[in-house]
Amino acid sequence: MAPLVRVDSPGQSWAHERVLVRADLNAPLDAGPDGAPRVADDARIRASVATLRHLLDAGAAVAVCSHLGRPKGERVDDLSLAPCAARLSELLGQPVELLADCEGSDVEARIRALAPGEIVMLENLRFHAEEEGNDAAFADRLAAGFTTYVNDAFGAAHRAHASTEAVARRLDSCAGLLLAREVEVLGGLLDAPESPFVAVLGGSKVSDKLPLIENLLDRADRILIGGAMCFTFLKALGDPVGTSLHEDEDAQALALRLLERAAKVNCTIQLPTDILVADRFDADADLKVVPSDGIPDGWMGVDIGPRSAAAYRDVIMAAGTVFWNGPMGAFEIPPFAEGTRAVAEAMAASPAATVAGGGDSGAALGDMGLADRLTWVSTGGGAALELMEGRALPGVAALPTA
Repeated sequence: MAPLVRVDSPGQSWAHERVLVRADLNAPLDAGPDGAPRVADDARIRASVATLRHLLDAGAAVAVCSHLGRPKGERVDDLSLAPCAARLSELLGQPVELLADCEGSDVEARIRALAPGEIVMLENLRFHAEEEGNDAAFADRLAAGFTTYVNDAFGAAHRAHASTEAVARRLDSCAGLLLAREVEVLGGLLDAPESPFVAVLGGSKVSDKLPLIENLLDRADRILIGGAMCFTFLKALGDPVGTSLHEDEDAQALALRLLERAAKVNCTIQLPTDILVADRFDADADLKVVPSDGIPDGWMGVDIGPRSAAAYRDVIMAAGTVFWNGPMGAFEIPPFAEGTRAVAEAMAASPAATVAGGGDSGAALGDMGLADRLTWVSTGGGAALELMEGRALPGVAALPTA
C-alpha cells in the first residue's frame, strides 16, 4: 500500500494557506447540568488535535468540518457541532468559532478573512443532503475560499461523500496525521505482519465478517472466533446451540466453506471449547458454563467460557501480530463481559504488535481503561473493517500518494 502524502511532508509550507480539514468529530452527546448538549466522549475530538495543532503552529488558517449524527439533510438543533467546537477549543487552548453553516457566501467571506493561526468550525455537514450524495455543486461550495484540503477523518473515509471524496479532487490535498497513521498501521497488517499473525474476530454474523475472514485466511496463521457468530459455526458442525443467536443454513454453509478453505491454506480457525450460557438475555439471568458442543435446549450462549478465554489469551501472548475486531460476547451486560475482558487484557499485556479495529472492540477497551496499552486502536470501525477486507476507501483513494 503506497504511502500517502501527509500534512507533515518535508518541504511542505503552510504559511498563509487557508486549509479545510475534514475531521471525524462525530462524538456521542449527553445533557450537561444545565440540560444543554455536551460531549460525552471526546476520543474522536482528541484524535483530531495533532493535525490541527500542526497546521496552526505552521501558520495556516484552518476551518475544520465534520458530520454529527444522522440529521437526514435537515437542520436539527440537537445535532449542532456547538458542543464539539467548545470541547475542541478547550483541547487546543484557543477559540474555535462555530460558523452558522458549512457553505454559502457568508462562510466563504469568513474563510477568506481568516488570519494565520486562526481556526473556525463549519456547522454539521449532514444538515445538507448533498453531503451524503457526493454532490459536485455542494463540493464546489465547500471548497470555496480554501487553498488546500486535508482529510483526517479515517472514520468517514469509507464513505464517498462530498467532504471526503469530491472536495479532495478540487483542492491541493493530503492526508492528516491520524488518517495516514491508520492507513499505515492497518495496511501493514495486510502487507507485512510479524508472524505468528493472529486475528480475533467477534460480532453477531458470519455473513457480516465473510469478506474480512476470506481476506485474512491467506495472511493470518490463526483466527480466533467469538461472539454470536461462533454459534453459526457450531451449528454448521452439527452441535446443538439452544436458543443462541445464529444464522440460517446459507450462512452455515458459508461457515463450513471457510473451515474447509482454512485447512487448505494452513490457517487455523479456532472455535470456543466452552460457552457461558444464560436462561434469558438479562443481567439477572441464571448462568452456567457448558461445553461448546453441549448447549442445552432453552439456554443461550452469551459469552465464550473461561477455558476458551484462557486458550485465546495464550495464543495472543505467543503472537507476533494480533488484530481484534468484535467482542467475544454481549459485553454491554456485565455478567456477559468476561470473555471480552480476557481478550482486552491479553491484548494489553501481549508483547506482539496489537491492533484493535475500532467499533465495539475500541469501546470495550475504552471502558476497561486499556486502549492506551495497545499498539493502535483504530478510530474507524466501518472504515477499518473495509480496509482490512482489502477494499479501497474512497476518502483515501482521492488523496495523492508519495
